[in-house]
Amino acid sequence: MPNSELMPIGAFAQCSGLTASALRFYADSGLLPPAEVDPVSGYRYYDADQVSRATALRQLREIAMPLAVVEAVLDAGADEAARLLDEHVARIVDDAATARQKAAVIKSALGASVPGLPIAALKGPVLADAVEQVLTATAHEPGMAVLAGLHIEASHEAIALTATDRYRLSTRTLVPAVPAVPAEQTWVGTVDGDDLRAALTTVRRSALVRIEAVPHGIRLRMPEREDRYCRLLFQDFPDHRLMLASLGEATTRATVSKDLLLRVLEEHPGERVSLHISDHGVDVRPPNDEDPGVQLPATVTGAALRIRFEMTTLYPAVSTAIGPDVMLDLRGHDRPVTIRSADRGDLTTLAMPVKFDHSA
Repeated sequence: MPNSELMPIGAFAQCSGLTASALRFYADSGLLPPAEVDPVSGYRYYDADQVSRATALRQLREIAMPLAVVEAVLDAGADEAARLLDEHVARIVDDAATARQKAAVIKSALGASVPGLPIAALKGPVLADAVEQVLTATAHEPGMAVLAGLHIEASHEAIALTATDRYRLSTRTLVPAVPAVPAEQTWVGTVDGDDLRAALTTVRRSALVRIEAVPHGIRLRMPEREDRYCRLLFQDFPDHRLMLASLGEATTRATVSKDLLLRVLEEHPGERVSLHISDHGVDVRPPNDEDPGVQLPATVTGAALRIRFEMTTLYPAVSTAIGPDVMLDLRGHDRPVTIRSADRGDLTTLAMPVKFDHSA
C-alpha cells in the first residue's frame, strides 16, 4: 500500500499544473519518476517535495525548451541553469528574427508583381536616423500592438513619423527628396516597428529609398539592394493630433545643454527625478525635494516650476533630441512637456510627468 502522505497522480497534477498524461510521459522519459508505483494496480504516487521540480518542468516546456535541455536545467546549479536559459531564449529570438526576415522576403516576392502606391522617396541615412529616433517612444504591451508601431502620415510636401508608448510621444517631419503622393492627397498607416528596425541597416546604406504602399504593408525599394517589406498594424493609432492640439501655450521655457542634463540624469540615483526650473537655471533633484540637487545653467523664461518624471520617460526623451541644446516647453507640473532641439524643430518629443505630491 502507498504511503498515506503521497499524492495520487490526479492530486499531483492539480498542484503542479501538469496533466496526468504529461506526468506519465515525463515519468516514462525519466524526467519526473513517481515516488512510488503500486505493484498491483500500477497507480503512480508523488511526494510533495516533487511539486517544485514538476512546476519548473512545466514552465520550461511552456517556453518550448527541448527535453534534453530541460533535464540539464533541472539538474544544474543556479548559475548553470541561468546560462542554459539565456542560451535557449537567445536561440528562440534568433530563430524568430530569421523567420521574420525570410517571411518578409517571401511577401516581397509575392507582391513583386503588384504595383505599389508611391508614398515618398527619402535619403536612406536621413530616413534611418529619423526612424531610429522616433521608435524610442514605442513599447511592446499585450493587446496593444499599435504601441510598437511607427505611424506614418505622408503628403505631397512632407512625411511625418510618430510613435507613442502613452508616456512619451515622439514625432519627426521629413521633407521627401522626391514628392510621391499627389497634391492634396495623403497616405496614413502604422507600420510594425520591429520590421522597420530589421531593415534599418540596409536603409542606412542606400542613397535613396522609395516607400510604396502594398497590400497589408509597405515596401522599401532601394537601388541594387533587395526590397524590404514591413507589415501594417491595423489597430487604431492613438489620436495624437488631438492631444497636440489641446496642449496649450507653454508657461515656462528652459533651454539647457543636452550633454550636461544627460550626465546629471545618468548619475542620478533614483527612479524618479524632480526638476526645479527658475531664473537660476534647472535644478535636478531627488523626488523628495529635500536633498540638494545639481544646478545646471539654463536660459529660462516664464514662471518658476517644479515637475517630476520617471527616469525611463525623461532620459530617452532628452537623449534623442537633435543638437547640443534642448528646449523644454512646460505647461504646469501635471501637463505634458515638449522636448526638442533648441535650433532644429523637426524632432519633437512629449514626456508625461508623474503626479506631484504637494505634501512632500
